[in-house]
Amino acid sequence: MEHTVNQITVRGELRQLPEFSHENHGKRFYRFYLSIQRLSGAEDIVPVIAPEALLNTIDPSGGGMLLIQGQVRSHNYREDGIRRLLIFLFATDILADDGPPMNELTIEGPICKDPIYRRTPLGREICDIMLAVPRAFHRADYLPCILWGKTAQEVSQCGIRDKIRIHGRLQSRVYTKVLESGVQERTAYEISALSAEILETE
Repeated sequence: MEHTVNQITVRGELRQLPEFSHENHGKRFYRFYLSIQRLSGAEDIVPVIAPEALLNTIDPSGGGMLLIQGQVRSHNYREDGIRRLLIFLFATDILADDGPPMNELTIEGPICKDPIYRRTPLGREICDIMLAVPRAFHRADYLPCILWGKTAQEVSQCGIRDKIRIHGRLQSRVYTKVLESGVQERTAYEISALSAEILETE
């Protein structure tokens, strides 16, 4: 079995009641969004997919906070003829829990696109990478990651197939897309790295 490091734990508020997403191998799955406050006061809106059997263990209409554990997953789909990458938290455990907001993850995998290094107008260093995080049955989740400062500089020197372990959070980011029909507000999801480790390639 392929070695997999993909773990996320979040605690936040349910934005709305879960809605049916899809059925796979006779099992029903539901989709909802979790609101997670950062220390800065900003808010991450995290999409969650959970099996119906797991949601039946809690009362999602009761309000309060939910503690969710699982993996960060990706799914390719087409919309208006354009290929898009959907990023979400696949829940393996859900618990009603009124502790403080939490958003912590660890993922590991090889870089599958050349790193993109840049500086902000204020001189802050940023590096964007795409990790192919192994999943069971020889599959992989393709997860966009953003690194900062010295870590960004170090990882920018890596190449395709170099393996990275990242500790960070799953964040949402609203941006504006200019289309022929006008301006559209969209939300992107990515891994914001608090730390990163370049691993030995096996």
